[in-house]
Amino acid sequence: MGHDYRRIADRIAADIAAGRLRPGERLPPQRAFARRHGVAASTAERAYGELVRRGLVVGEVGRGTFVRAAPPRPGGRALTEPATTALVNMELNYPSAPGQSELLAPALAPLTRPDVLTDALRPAPADGTARAREAASALLGLPGQVLFTGNARQAIAAALASLVRPGGRVGVEALTYPLVKEIAARIGVTLVPLATDGDGLLPDAVAAAHRSTPLSALYVQPTLHNPTSVTMSGARRRQVASVAVDLDIPVVEDRIWSFLADGEEPLAVHAPGLTHVVDGLSKRVAPGLTVGFLVVPPHRAEQVADVVRSGGWSAGRFALEAAVRWIEDGTVAGLVAAKREDARQRQRLVERWLGGFRVRCDPRAYYAWWDLPAPWRADTFTAAAAGHGIAVTPGPAFAVDPGRTPDAVRLGLASAALPDLERALATLAAVARGGPSGR
Repeated sequence: MGHDYRRIADRIAADIAAGRLRPGERLPPQRAFARRHGVAASTAERAYGELVRRGLVVGEVGRGTFVRAAPPRPGGRALTEPATTALVNMELNYPSAPGQSELLAPALAPLTRPDVLTDALRPAPADGTARAREAASALLGLPGQVLFTGNARQAIAAALASLVRPGGRVGVEALTYPLVKEIAARIGVTLVPLATDGDGLLPDAVAAAHRSTPLSALYVQPTLHNPTSVTMSGARRRQVASVAVDLDIPVVEDRIWSFLADGEEPLAVHAPGLTHVVDGLSKRVAPGLTVGFLVVPPHRAEQVADVVRSGGWSAGRFALEAAVRWIEDGTVAGLVAAKREDARQRQRLVERWLGGFRVRCDPRAYYAWWDLPAPWRADTFTAAAAGHGIAVTPGPAFAVDPGRTPDAVRLGLASAALPDLERALATLAAVARGGPSGR
């Protein structure tokens, strides 16, 4: 029997209008909704899409769909700002330096010559080329064998898939990069949340979890942890590495944002035989044409390369050739310098507008972790922000333990233009001070 998705959307809209679905309330996942109401998953998807089109709900795959905290304002008007139809997306977090495209273009021009393009369009092996390995080693300065993937996310997936069998356990910080949760679900491994403090992952938490049921690996972000921006001290890195070595636990070290923090020693230096380092160019350069780096202990290079190939995660040869040229001609170094200064500017805006709140951030980072004032909850604040044309990421998206979700949001500072970012921060501060009843 066919179902009109518009009629389903009308019924949900009526529940919202009558108050049976309250602002900030999370709708069931689309597949669960479809099963409960006996409709096709595609019908549920279209109904949810219709509700988004009407401005009644807001959400994305990976964090849920929420009833908007307020009816859409004409032109998306924020609390304190003139009307605007632009969404300030503080979920996406891709930095861009002024004149970036002009800086990147010269290295691409030689690749379009027919004789060069022929080679650039061939598949790239997992270990790239000798020139690519040399360029990547110079950029990263890490011990080990360099392998290449399409992006850093694929490097994470390849590292974990090579280390952990389905059903295995991976220790992670209690708040972690949401994509890691998605990767773990896809490859059939369990994430074990580990306690942290103001200096990062607690070594005793690693040991205790391993004694309970052995861990197959650790996934950690020692430098500018996403979302909290905590950076481990040198002493803490040595302690975590010592525990990993003593217990023989392989480590996946995520250094995707580490380019913003010059001089922070990698964890891999202290446990080179166990550590698999993930990095990439999407944040340093741009997400559209990028390469992921996976630096592994030499004795594991062939095994990890097999996983990269079988997963279809190899880097494109064209992107790899472009990356080599950007590294060699200094373009990457120039972009890194510009983005470090840009991040500092954006953090000054956070201090200006959110200085009176409990915000955890590092002046070098492109994100901030905001512990919301009571009685705000993460879901209601996220929905309230969306009602003012601002997308933020709710804290539960980062929580590994679904029973311990923080009333916090992560603010991605990189993607919005500076004037838009400042207006968004001012609006969010006003929303927070007004409280849920002031929506």
